Amino acid sequence: MEGEEEQGQPPQEADMEPVVGASEVVPRVLSGESQNLSDADALTLLLEMKLRRRRERPSLPRTVTELVAEDGSRVYVVGTAHFSDDSKKDVVKTIREVQPDVVVVELCQYRVSMLKMDESTLLQEAKELSLEKLQQAVRQNGVMSGLMQMLLLKVSAHITEQLGMAPGGEFREAFKEASKVPFCKFHLGDRPIPVTFKRAIAALSFWQKVKLAWGLCFLSDPISKDDVERCKQKDLLEQMMAEMIGEFPDLHRTIVSERDVYLTYMLRQAARRLELPRSSDAEPRKCVPSVVVGVVGMGHVPGIEKNWTTDLNIQEIMTVPPPSIPGRVSRLAVKAAFLGLLGYGLYWMGRRATSLVLSLPVTQYCLQRASTARPHK
Repeated sequence: MEGEEEQGQPPQEADMEPVVGASEVVPRVLSGESQNLSDADALTLLLEMKLRRRRERPSLPRTVTELVAEDGSRVYVVGTAHFSDDSKKDVVKTIREVQPDVVVVELCQYRVSMLKMDESTLLQEAKELSLEKLQQAVRQNGVMSGLMQMLLLKVSAHITEQLGMAPGGEFREAFKEASKVPFCKFHLGDRPIPVTFKRAIAALSFWQKVKLAWGLCFLSDPISKDDVERCKQKDLLEQMMAEMIGEFPDLHRTIVSERDVYLTYMLRQAARRLELPRSSDAEPRKCVPSVVVGVVGMGHVPGIEKNWTTDLNIQEIMTVPPPSIPGRVSRLAVKAAFLGLLGYGLYWMGRRATSLVLSLPVTQYCLQRASTARPHK
């Protein structure tokens, strides 16, 4: 997403640390000089202002990890707690300090709506788990994956209710700040949620699914804001999930480790050399290393560091394996049991309703009148 210029006057050159090579790459336009700028000159001026704001030695929060790509591009990964005001401030400070070319956030297209919704609406949405949301989750992910997604949303809603804070504040701040940086693009870096949940469900046996669902259904431990800040080194939501899925290593692999790989891949795709704007087609092309800011949950940072220099192939983690034979049998058994219980429940309710109706005086009176009115042979 190409942003607009930040409001207010740009900082003076004397107040900024020098940027190596900036004066060689972008021609200077003297301040205060009245000029009729062409489109190419205007783009050049915006880029110059951006490079002047970009600090050579930025002052970054302790939650930021710096990674360097092979071509010299730099990636600043901000590890956040999804329910933390401090994390929002860390994101804002990092983007303003490094003036990135790309901002990548831990969201997919299925959750992008949270970027444009206001805090009060999101807070209400997060607290309410309606039948409509369940139906939408089932349509997107299938029955078992949809139910699992709703249970995980229940975990998020539990934290939201305890803290009175809507999730994803750091992503909304990243979206706002990226729009203020000239030539800054905004990328969604997380694996699509249906793929994650379908792979997670496929990794569990039937009884593991039941056990995990039971643990999620009865989550009710109180949480304070101090708990969130103490968990700054490990995201609170992911820590709670890790405690519940600790005995299911395959589930941890699909929900956490595989997404570490996907996030690393997307950050590396964003960290490509940047082609500078040209005043004319005759001017030779010039490319410089890019600067990227990644905003992810703190629990993903170690995995991103680990995978940064390895060869990555995301095709395998983007496919959903077909259900196994035991899985199909268990699914049929669950459906049969459900239909059987539903049928028995309807039969039992029908019998009770019939007995209740027949025991009413008005029913007894009507039956008696009908019996006496029937002609005798």
